[in-house]
Amino acid sequence: MTRQHTSGENPLEKGVRSLRRGQAKATSAAELGEFLVRPNPDDPRLTESVRGLDQDGQAIETRVVMERPLTLYLNRQEIVTMMTIGDHVDYLAVGYLLNQNMLRADDRITEIDHDEDLEVVIVRTERETDYEEKLQKKVRTSGCAQGTVFGDLMEKFEDVRLAKDARLRTSWLAALSRKINGAPSLYLEAGAIHGCVLCEEDRPLVYMEDVGRHNAVDKIAGYMFMEGLSPDDKIFYTTGRLTSEMVIKTVQMGIPILVSRSGFTAWGVDLARQAGLTLIGRAKGKRFVALAGQERIIFDDDPKQDGEEDPRHARKGSREADND
Repeated sequence: MTRQHTSGENPLEKGVRSLRRGQAKATSAAELGEFLVRPNPDDPRLTESVRGLDQDGQAIETRVVMERPLTLYLNRQEIVTMMTIGDHVDYLAVGYLLNQNMLRADDRITEIDHDEDLEVVIVRTERETDYEEKLQKKVRTSGCAQGTVFGDLMEKFEDVRLAKDARLRTSWLAALSRKINGAPSLYLEAGAIHGCVLCEEDRPLVYMEDVGRHNAVDKIAGYMFMEGLSPDDKIFYTTGRLTSEMVIKTVQMGIPILVSRSGFTAWGVDLARQAGLTLIGRAKGKRFVALAGQERIIFDDDPKQDGEEDPRHARKGSREADND
């Protein structure tokens, strides 16, 4: 959050702003070039400036994330209305349908229409679709922003076979954390946002943000489908909790490794073990906890040597993030 005092800036506020400037500069230009897609915090459609008062009664001006409704249609059928920041709408729409098992891997998308004024996106496919019965079975999940999945979300879960030869070197974790948390983002600009990143080894490739972590996941799923990216050698990094929903969607995408700065739910751990997913939480700097799929981990780094995360790169403490 960037604040400006009309009557002068106090030392605490100055320190906070310096900290955030340090975060934004932490990732070098060469490292930013590793991202195929990353947040654009300067996009005027995504945040707006709001005036208010701070705890001292001082006038401030701060950036806040904008959210807007988006109604998704699959061919002629209305599927869902979701709240989103409104970027990468095509990837979000396709990813949502994939993760709800409404699109198949062999489906051919003929057109995606987005009307920003009507707040509607329509995905058209060659295959005739009718999900009236599926739409009657909705299950509310623990995801923020009123995320929903359908009752038969797990219909493909037990059939997925994750790549057993995928590996995660512990030396990659600190590098990923630094590059991701040091990149310019809506989180650093305004907060109130979740991020998910598709990675390969120590390289972050696709970084998506949204008000709900399920939306950020779906954007990455849509990108992978539309750009033809293989999941077998990928790592999925999230800033949110490792819940059942996060595990299910990662498994459905075929990604064998899931990493988070935050903590776990018991069902998320159980499902990860059932699916053979490598599940790593509380990852900060070189430190982490692995509760499933430990056989993929190669311990090639010494956590006792510079093992603490640089405070300039910290997004949230694990305890705070667990409560998001």
